[in-house]
Amino acid sequence: MVKNVLVVGGGIGGMSAALALTRRGMQVALIDSDPNWRVYGAGITITGMSLRAFDDLGVLDDIRARGFVHNGMRPRRFTGEVLPGPPLAAENAPPVMLGGGIMRPVLHDILSTRVRATGIDVRLGVAVQAIDQDDTGVDVVLNDGTKERYDLVVGADGIFSTMRTMLFPDAPKPKFTDQGCWRIVADRPPEIDRAEIYFGGPMKIGMSPISQDQMYVFLLEHVPGNPWFAPETHVAHLSELMAPFGGHIPAIRAALGDDSNIVYRPLEWLLLPDPWYKGRVVLIGDAAHATTPQMASGAGLAVEDGLVLADELSKTDDIAVALRGFMDRRFERAKLVVETSVKSGELEIAGAPQTGIMAAANKTLAQPY
Repeated sequence: MVKNVLVVGGGIGGMSAALALTRRGMQVALIDSDPNWRVYGAGITITGMSLRAFDDLGVLDDIRARGFVHNGMRPRRFTGEVLPGPPLAAENAPPVMLGGGIMRPVLHDILSTRVRATGIDVRLGVAVQAIDQDDTGVDVVLNDGTKERYDLVVGADGIFSTMRTMLFPDAPKPKFTDQGCWRIVADRPPEIDRAEIYFGGPMKIGMSPISQDQMYVFLLEHVPGNPWFAPETHVAHLSELMAPFGGHIPAIRAALGDDSNIVYRPLEWLLLPDPWYKGRVVLIGDAAHATTPQMASGAGLAVEDGLVLADELSKTDDIAVALRGFMDRRFERAKLVVETSVKSGELEIAGAPQTGIMAAANKTLAQPY
């Protein structure tokens, strides 16, 4: 029986797992190497499958209050004309049929506040130095010199996971996709009441409301060679990229300045082969399946991981059976998101349509996890 669990990593996946495991009656400690438990980034899109997972985790009302939940997506031609889009869901539709957006730091605050309120033992500024496991538990040595024993260890420490290296030294490394993602936080005009994506231009540009008065804008740029962009060049570079676009883009472009909230990151992905566990140590979230943002489902997958892991552990006292059940429910689903997102990026670079593969994947993701 699993009574005490160590969760390594205080991001979306780690906090979701900690909450889900605690709800199932397990004693959970959560550690994060950052003494200030900071989170970086701008806005994120929240898909229907992610909203459903947040609902199951019990935080959807907080996301509605502090983020923005909307109905559907409005496609546009890159010159600004509105294109025919998917039908809107009913007003009382379940979360899986809706969409949304939120600032990443706001989401972190929602989850971390819930973690602390739940009584989870949070320790910051510490990291795992070594693990040694046997059939009955895992001995964990932390870099502060402490040593403790747990029934289970959950590695949720991101795409550059040290837990993955400890567990699987020969695991594949993150792969660069020849794309980079720019994100800009901007004031939201009232008419942008749902996600919008501009098609047919030299690159994909989209936007999503993230609160009652803000939205974030994303641009996916082809950047072979993974160049570095000096911060002082960001505004001029983005202004050039946005020049061919119409619709709301010219106003966003005109508002760019030295005080603009701009975030850039190169897009990398990783899919760890099955299994994501060894003995009593299991990886979840980006540590096992880091994806690019095309499917906008990385956060949702991480939350689902935590929920499914807790569910499988509650079904049996045999950890090996529980972790095998976890993999049977998670691998193909994560593989679908990662591979569809990467393929979509390749099609974007080639100037080819991606709607077919995206629609097929979203239909599958709408099914229960």
